[in-house]
Amino acid sequence: MKNVIVVIGAGSIGQAIARRVSAGKHVFLADIKKENADAAAEVMMDAGFEVNTATVDISSRESIHALVQKATTIGDITGIVLAAGVSPSQASPDMILKVDLYGTAVVLEEFGNVIAQGGTGIVISSQSGHRLPPLSVEMNKELATTPAEELLDLQMLQPGQIKDSLHAYQISKRANSLRVMTEAVRWGKRGARINAISPGIIFTPLARDELKGPRGDGYRGMIEVSASGRGGTPDEVGAVAALLMGPEGTFITGSDFLMDGGVTAAYWYGELAQK
Repeated sequence: MKNVIVVIGAGSIGQAIARRVSAGKHVFLADIKKENADAAAEVMMDAGFEVNTATVDISSRESIHALVQKATTIGDITGIVLAAGVSPSQASPDMILKVDLYGTAVVLEEFGNVIAQGGTGIVISSQSGHRLPPLSVEMNKELATTPAEELLDLQMLQPGQIKDSLHAYQISKRANSLRVMTEAVRWGKRGARINAISPGIIFTPLARDELKGPRGDGYRGMIEVSASGRGGTPDEVGAVAALLMGPEGTFITGSDFLMDGGVTAAYWYGELAQK
């Protein structure tokens, strides 16, 4: 049986991680758009990787379950990278909650049922989850442990509670971190690990959409006052993922790694701090 790395989201970050962690393994690359998956697969195959592609809609449990079934026919699932999602400038609050919050919960549940012993997973979250004000202990527990099919019914996620697309995105990303902690307990019983990475402004097509959107000035301001003074690159995210998924990361699970060049630090305690 082959060792399979499943990558959901064929964008720049998903591809960068796949290049770092998939040598000698079979890459199963899935995206909501077949043309995106096929284009990324061609680049990776030209670089010597063995790749299959599929389409998946992570807002649908049926679609995710079908992806799991296809992946397990190839071999043992030793890695899962969830790099798919939508941004505040791309979608409505309802869609963000369904894709970024519910979809992540279902992916973790479904792949947690088949992940191989010694396997690892990465969820690409966001710095936005770290800029949401603290939630109550009860709210954290609800986001962390509510069964996926009941998540969107939580009172805190109803239209009267969610202010706008940015708020929906922030709470979804906070939920991602909490779900990873919960799933780390379950995955650990299979001898597997799961972590999250919360990137800041990484120069990808999604980031370019944000920079051109209504919050573009704010994004540029974040970069200017951050400690690094720049945006990040997909390969830098790939380097952190390689650590977490590799032999040097075997003591790390249930964690969320913030890598944003210091933007969140500036938001809470620096020039971006609210007065």
